[in-house]
Amino acid sequence: MKNKEIQGQRMRGYFLAATKDLLKAEGLRSVNVRSIADKAGYSPATMYSYFKDANELVFLCVHDFYEECKQHVRNRIKGSEKGVDGLKTAVKAYATFFIQYPGVFELFFIEKMGDLGNKKGIADLINTSLDQACEEEWIYCISRKLLHAEEVEGLKAQIRYTVFGLLLLYLNRRVPASYTEFANQLNLQLDAILQPRVTGSARSTSSVKVQHSAVHNSLISVKIGNNR
Repeated sequence: MKNKEIQGQRMRGYFLAATKDLLKAEGLRSVNVRSIADKAGYSPATMYSYFKDANELVFLCVHDFYEECKQHVRNRIKGSEKGVDGLKTAVKAYATFFIQYPGVFELFFIEKMGDLGNKKGIADLINTSLDQACEEEWIYCISRKLLHAEEVEGLKAQIRYTVFGLLLLYLNRRVPASYTEFANQLNLQLDAILQPRVTGSARSTSSVKVQHSAVHNSLISVKIGNNR
């Protein structure tokens, strides 16, 4: 690799790292050409030599954060018990990643796509991020017949909406009021959704409907509050 190419990669890395730091700390509203350039220690003109605009950098950050989140989950489940408990651990690890970086949660789930590159590609990546982060645990549970394969897609959807709804309320409205309460509520919801299966018995759907309704109403209330 030529020195010029090495220098180019290094410079792109500086600007990408600066953008990620801004997003993690302050969210998308803090990101613009000037703030990125200042954070990286270079001029805006230098940044334009390597990137079309700030949106290109944000687009790259979404992919990097996605990979960071998956790695965060992998690290948390190492050595943990496999099976349904392992799946719960993976889901909780996914949630803690966004609690640790609320700016990333804002980028993923609050901000509009705007002019970010391939909007559908980004939307699909974000919408499936929880499923992908926990994929190995889902596969294990199915292969060991701990969960019925025909129910898995429905279970994934229930967990996805529950986690997103709880995070939205906790990070934006501080409901519940503490992380301990948040963790307890998430545990209760996961236990209700992933309660042990007994062959031949029908799982009650009433509790699931109530959970869906509660999360749906919570999302509506937050949306209304943000639009006032």
